Amino acid sequence: MKVDLTVLAIPAFVASMAAEYAWQKRNPAPDRRAGDYEFADTMASLSMGVGSLIAPYITDRLLAPLTPRTGRYAKALMGFSLASAAVATAGDVLRRHRGSGLPEAGTLSSSSASAPTDGEGGGRLERDAAIPPALRRITGGSAVSAVASTVVMVSTLWSAQTASSVLFRRSPLDLGSGPLAYAVGILGWDFLYYWNHRLDHESRWLWAMHVVHHSSERYNLSTALRQPVAEALTIYVPYGLLSLLGVRSAIVQDARAVNLIYQFWVHTEAIRSIGPLEKVLNSPSHHRVHHGSNRRYLDRNHGSILIIWDRLFGTYEPEGEDVVYGLTTNINTFNPVRIATHEWVAIARDIFRSETWSDRVGYLVRGPGWAGARQG
Repeated sequence: MKVDLTVLAIPAFVASMAAEYAWQKRNPAPDRRAGDYEFADTMASLSMGVGSLIAPYITDRLLAPLTPRTGRYAKALMGFSLASAAVATAGDVLRRHRGSGLPEAGTLSSSSASAPTDGEGGGRLERDAAIPPALRRITGGSAVSAVASTVVMVSTLWSAQTASSVLFRRSPLDLGSGPLAYAVGILGWDFLYYWNHRLDHESRWLWAMHVVHHSSERYNLSTALRQPVAEALTIYVPYGLLSLLGVRSAIVQDARAVNLIYQFWVHTEAIRSIGPLEKVLNSPSHHRVHHGSNRRYLDRNHGSILIIWDRLFGTYEPEGEDVVYGLTTNINTFNPVRIATHEWVAIARDIFRSETWSDRVGYLVRGPGWAGARQG
């Protein structure tokens, strides 16, 4: 069995964090630095790191029976999804019908007449009053069930059909196991990573998984280990595409590991610049910008090893003003379960309250900021 290089790197990760902590002690700041270690925050990051190593083994077993075409319960899940969607759609029709039966002019009491009626505000209040709470709960719950089951089906099918082992068997190419194969694998992974990382910030479905990594208001090497545990429930531009170019599956996995290991060291405030290499390589300075919640820093610097992708595709931003780490609205918790699930819960809540399928799909796949704008 091939050992994951990221697991072999764990002792180096721990030693690097100890060195960073020692540097902070030798170089104290007048005010508390965002890079300083704080026990609860560090423990949350470390627990998420351990969870990210364990999660794939658990999710593979749980999701395999639900995978379309191969899973034992895949057809049952599909039937459940269709039935839930049908119930939600019927509920939408009933809600519109009940909501359209508002009292005629002259029949409202004086207290009702004084209620707001401007646009959606008052009209929606009157509509909601005409709809039984049970109907809202059944419709909303069915919509959440339909979307959740569809997410499971789509993500598991996509993962199974785009795995590097599957695509390598379909490729007429084989680059072998030499330097060329590793060069194509590492450079290709880095290019695909840029686009997938960018999509993490542009689609709420992917952001719900990736937000874990941005949830800390501190920035040190332990932050690098605050990794997501729900990657199995997302879809990406498949890294298996590298195997269509003749990169063997084992080398694809090594490329993944090299990419992750490189990302570790850029999560620090101790290194301010790497000089001329800043033009080509991702660096702590570039990645501090990526973790900033400052308006000018949002959704910038998505590169992993190379920063040239951001320079080429218009998402580069140099470090200027002091970085404010965390989310635009912080969740104020060190609970790993809440860190991992809070955005999924928010998506489910928005879908539950929605009245149309266009809004439900939008709350899942459109940008993270779309929900707030829609509700505002």
